[in-house]
Amino acid sequence: MGRNLQTSGKLRPVDLARRHGLSTQAVRNYEQAGILPTAARTASGYRVYTPLHERALAAFLALVPGHGHATATAVMQAVNRDAVDEVFRLIDESHARLLHDRRTLRAVEDALRGLTADAAAADSAVFRQTFIGPLARMLGVRPATLRKWEDAGLVRPRRDPVTGYRVYDPADVRDAHLVHQLRRGGYLLEQIAPLIAQVRTAGGVEPLEGALRDWRGRLSDRGRAMLRGAAALDACLRERERD
Repeated sequence: MGRNLQTSGKLRPVDLARRHGLSTQAVRNYEQAGILPTAARTASGYRVYTPLHERALAAFLALVPGHGHATATAVMQAVNRDAVDEVFRLIDESHARLLHDRRTLRAVEDALRGLTADAAAADSAVFRQTFIGPLARMLGVRPATLRKWEDAGLVRPRRDPVTGYRVYDPADVRDAHLVHQLRRGGYLLEQIAPLIAQVRTAGGVEPLEGALRDWRGRLSDRGRAMLRGAAALDACLRERERD
């Protein structure tokens, strides 16, 4: 029976599972989740899959590395509802998230380069230890902005025990520069906070270079995976049109 099904272009769950290194239960689960179209049944109740199911499963598995399981699931569910506009919207949103992540990385890299340049150029006592007014002028912001950053935990100046004035040490100046660069890039304070925490934990910006290289590599991998996913998704849509 199995050979006859395959000869006629029909596939059993086990045939589909073996082609992708899955269990037959996984294939059934994908169908139940709407990732695969609903299978026809034989008179005895066995599922019968077709090349359309093969394309759908291949598309889903190709989409997951670039878009994530949730988005890949939503895309294939939309495919099986013939909601093509929804398919393209989901793909576009996923690409937009990747672009946002690339821009975030670029902003972080630019900010860190700026810090390195500032540190190399700094030879005055004002840079090594300064107060809120000079630091605000250095950054081109208002003192109230620095106080807001302090309230958010992004800069942590100490207080002079005699005058009560805020005193910014070199690490505070570094953090303020980094916050300023990222704010100029449109990032919210709550988005900046984790990066500042990482800089502090690392003891400076230099140890972050390896992390940034890894980040860049992961983004490139996602981009390549999205290309592979797009090809498999297009093949699935074409199969649906033929079907």
